[in-house]
Amino acid sequence: MTERSLLAVAGMSEIGERVYLFVLHHGRTHPTDVAERFGIEPAAAAAELERLRHAGLVARSGGSHDAYGAVDPRSSLSSMTDGLLAAVQRIRERIPSLADQYDRSLVLEAEHDRTRVVTDAGAIAAWYVRLQQQAKREVVVFDRPPYVSSPLEPLETVGMARGVTWRAIYTPDSFTRDGAWEETLRLAEQGERARIVASLPVKLVICDESAALLSLSLDGVSKDALVTESAPLVALLYEVFQAYWTRALPLTEQGRRAAAAEPDATDPNATDPNATDPDTSRVATPPGSRRRGAASGSRPATAEEQAILALIGSGLTDEAIAARLDISVRSLRRRSQRLLAELGAENRFQAGVEAARRGWV
Repeated sequence: MTERSLLAVAGMSEIGERVYLFVLHHGRTHPTDVAERFGIEPAAAAAELERLRHAGLVARSGGSHDAYGAVDPRSSLSSMTDGLLAAVQRIRERIPSLADQYDRSLVLEAEHDRTRVVTDAGAIAAWYVRLQQQAKREVVVFDRPPYVSSPLEPLETVGMARGVTWRAIYTPDSFTRDGAWEETLRLAEQGERARIVASLPVKLVICDESAALLSLSLDGVSKDALVTESAPLVALLYEVFQAYWTRALPLTEQGRRAAAAEPDATDPNATDPNATDPDTSRVATPPGSRRRGAASGSRPATAEEQAILALIGSGLTDEAIAARLDISVRSLRRRSQRLLAELGAENRFQAGVEAARRGWV
């Protein structure tokens, strides 16, 4: 370190340090001497000398208001360095708290990067596609309106073809779109595992328990969604899905392979051996319906009975159920009454309990 840079650490300017060294070397000095030596205006020279005086490095000399002399550096510079050391110590003492603030900011920044709000319908649809494409093990979905993109059936089919497990929970409103029911049947044939509940609180898709897309608005107007890779948040959302999955009614299991023993539900010439109504028609049974024997040894359920039980349990109206089964509302109600009688139930809730006991659902 050169002599000229000695006082820079104290925040002194280059000209200020040069003026100080000039006074130190020459003793009693006037502003005019400084102005002449450094080629600056007398007023500027006087200002530099005053700054040195306030720093305790020079003092007015011999009672004169315009003459300055250096203060003994053993005292003046020692005092200055003591002040600098005290300031350095204060900084050192603040380092732990400042470091803690820095670490917290990194955590918040990282969390912000893992969780973001998306407000554009196109961006939401793009994230929906991205999550399904990047899935390697499992995709779980809450499927309910409103929808911000067209159906992505081919994308799901491709995912299942490469070994990705797909589980979806639907609501009755999921099937109000034209072709939605048929689409679900096709997906079941490909391996989608589907269940149904009366309602869902949000729209949700979770990929490999590591990333999630969650709706923030369900009014059909706002297009807000949350995309997150935050491990605690994704884990919480997955637990919510699991809770709904546990109490949801089966809609499909492993596609129509599970109903392979049943006659073709779409064959217009097929007849229901248990039907007596004049407008009897074969029920379009949800994939996964199968004849299951009861634990108590009672007869197995027919495909039609399983279909009616599944759709009743989903919360659909009689009109909607009849439309799904391609029968009249009157026929549905007659068949429902016969089913309740068969189960010894007085209402649909009791029918569901008894059907579960027998292994029909």
